[in-house]
Amino acid sequence: MPMPSSRKFFQARPQSNLVRRSILLTLCFVIGIASLILFGIVVSRGQIGGGNKCKYIKPLSVSVVWDKSGASTGGNERGGLVSDGDQKRHKVMGFVGIQTGFGSVGRRQSLRKTWMPSDHQGLQRLEDATGLVFRFIIGKTGDASKMAALRKEAEEYDDFLMLDIVEEYSKLPYKTLAFFKAAYALYDSEFYVKADDDIYLRPDRLSLLLAKERSHSQTYLGCMKKGPVFTDPKLKWLVFQKLPIFRMFSNEDVTIGAWMLAMNVNHEDNRQLCQPECTATSVAVWDIPKCSGLCNPEKKMLELHRIESCANSPTLPSDED
Repeated sequence: MPMPSSRKFFQARPQSNLVRRSILLTLCFVIGIASLILFGIVVSRGQIGGGNKCKYIKPLSVSVVWDKSGASTGGNERGGLVSDGDQKRHKVMGFVGIQTGFGSVGRRQSLRKTWMPSDHQGLQRLEDATGLVFRFIIGKTGDASKMAALRKEAEEYDDFLMLDIVEEYSKLPYKTLAFFKAAYALYDSEFYVKADDDIYLRPDRLSLLLAKERSHSQTYLGCMKKGPVFTDPKLKWLVFQKLPIFRMFSNEDVTIGAWMLAMNVNHEDNRQLCQPECTATSVAVWDIPKCSGLCNPEKKMLELHRIESCANSPTLPSDED
């Protein structure tokens, strides 16, 4: 009897099923590749031209501390500065440090609604137009809630230079010296400007004032009350000196005046920096002699900004921006 065959027979699947499966696999592959390409486009647009936080990777705000080891700086122009980023000295015509404190949140908000841009792009456009960098200058406090609020504000507006010094009214001269040291270490600037957060300023006119030719290479501008300005050569001498050689008075403006006398700089008394009202030439406005700045600055700042001679500046943002 013949043995049964061990060969197995398989029935071939219909050709139409194979074709449909091949088409389905190809379609899935194409969709997968297209999805990857689309994802790459979305990510790249978000980094290059998307929202504000993606467009600018490098922050404007910076916290600075000092190397307190006592080691020699060896001529290093950063003068022992340790920042929260590896930041080289940025070349500008002028660095304007707006002195502020933990109780001045309302003042800063008024400034951001008037002559100082409130966004990263606006600050950059202002620097491009005037050659001036504007930052709020503030120290530190042991109050954890206040420090948390400051960090939140800095993250939102990105317009601070934060110093490693306790923020106290009695220590304002020390804060002023720390400000000039930090400003010089971070910015390669022709002028270093100390301003207050209770004045109305015209950035375009300040830029023109600083750009004027001067016969004296070391000049101190101001009206002995507000807006002292320093040129680079003498400031370099100032920031590299040891702290004990400086005479500290209770008022920081008096202290700065004494430092300038000691350095024998040329003083340029310019009343455009301390006008009592907005004019066609005023650079800074404050309520002289009633107040050391603007009286009720949060309100007065907004009122001045509605005046044509104050707000009509080519460097200020328009309502449409």
